[in-house]
Amino acid sequence: MLKKTRSLVWLCMAGTSSAIAGGLDRTGQDLGALFESGHYLEVSVSHVSPRVRGTDLLGGRTGDVGGDYFLPSLSLKVDATERLSLALVADETFGAKMAYGQGSPMLGGTSVDVSSQGLMGLARYRLNDSFSVHGGARVQSSSAHVQLKGLAYGPVSGYQMQLRRDTTVSPVLGIALEKREIALRFAATYHGAIKHEFTTRESAPLAQLNGNSTTAINLPRAVNLDFQTGIAADTLLFAHLRWVNWSEFRADPSHFLAVTGEGLVDLKDTRTWTLGLGRRLNDQWSAALSATYEGRTTPLSSPLSPVNGRRGITLAAIYTQDRMRVTAGISYLKLGDAYLETGTPDTLRATMSGNTALGLGLKFGYAF
Repeated sequence: MLKKTRSLVWLCMAGTSSAIAGGLDRTGQDLGALFESGHYLEVSVSHVSPRVRGTDLLGGRTGDVGGDYFLPSLSLKVDATERLSLALVADETFGAKMAYGQGSPMLGGTSVDVSSQGLMGLARYRLNDSFSVHGGARVQSSSAHVQLKGLAYGPVSGYQMQLRRDTTVSPVLGIALEKREIALRFAATYHGAIKHEFTTRESAPLAQLNGNSTTAINLPRAVNLDFQTGIAADTLLFAHLRWVNWSEFRADPSHFLAVTGEGLVDLKDTRTWTLGLGRRLNDQWSAALSATYEGRTTPLSSPLSPVNGRRGITLAAIYTQDRMRVTAGISYLKLGDAYLETGTPDTLRATMSGNTALGLGLKFGYAF
């Protein structure tokens, strides 16, 4: 009854509205393609345009610290048997890229560039018409470069850390309950911590901060809860909760830690909620509207994480023609104010306020 409307849920819950979230989250570890009927190929891209600006303690302007970026993804799902499905999902689940302008004497020149590409291999086994289990592994390849500059960093200003690319594997496990006649689905998915061991190069004007080492960093555990159900003819209610254990994410390069006694980043756990409605308009067109909320996590934030919470709205539409589906979505996000400290010591250095982001998403799906 709601076959065409169901496909909207995954865009609204794990599409453009997820592209700016807590910590380094980008795509929300979406595996919606695994629940498509039959063999299915999906290609999507999101473009995110954030506006993140603020003023430092001396009145200097930070400039727009976050630049626009694209998030491509590719999913392929096949039915190996009547009960067993297999899928591959390639995306950029985590990432960050920002730079503070020279108009800020406290933080000008501070920058971070995190690149993280993942390939997820999944299997789903239907125990019966209602219950299924899914799982597999994610291969993650990551690298990063961080530079700290400005008066806020005192004697460690000019410090740079280069994390050379490392590739590792983490588990994915989940269960799902479905009742197709009313478009009911509840899916719970656990994503294990991605444990990197980075070869690290630290450099700075201060001699004690120079050297090579190995830095252990976890991209943290996460749980996704997805729910949907038909509530009227051609009308779908859906909800999503994503919990990420960002408190286990630590960046503690050895030379920096020895000099300052603290790591580079200290993040808190995040919970992101989405609630929405989908509606089939006719045989070819459907639409959905959803709202997203992520609460503030801590009074003071790192300059490497200049957003604290978010509220947003997403509008999506899908056009179906034979075996082809084209989905488009737009998200507007109000980004939570962040009060920045550098950890040397824990005092306010800058305030980031009144910030927003606009996300555009386009998805092409083909059943074969």
